[in-house]
Amino acid sequence: MTVLVDDDLWSAVGDPTRRRMLDLLLAEGSGTATSLSERLPVTRQAVAKHLVVLDRVGLVRASTAGRERQFRVDEAQLARAVAQLADVGAAWDSRLRRIKRIAETIQRGPAVDDDKTGPQR
Repeated sequence: MTVLVDDDLWSAVGDPTRRRMLDLLLAEGSGTATSLSERLPVTRQAVAKHLVVLDRVGLVRASTAGRERQFRVDEAQLARAVAQLADVGAAWDSRLRRIKRIAETIQRGPAVDDDKTGPQR
């Protein structure tokens, strides 16, 4: 089973601060770099840089609201990320089941075939 994974997308959500930002945006509907920085242990400038990364991979969309940009989660792109995660999880579950079967076979030892145990006459 080959799973196509968007490495840029997963690199973006691999950062715990960006995941927390996505959580906040989902909970609140939208936010600015300033409002997010008030809820996170990072500066407004750091939040702005994280938002650029999330915007580049399409997880957030920005609109201008006065002097600041309002960010919202792009739910279609988030759904794509969730689907990829489910596919990756299913692929690993399959791999782990195969590894378990191999380990169980090794643990049981070589199979003995009754027809081949004695000398043939």
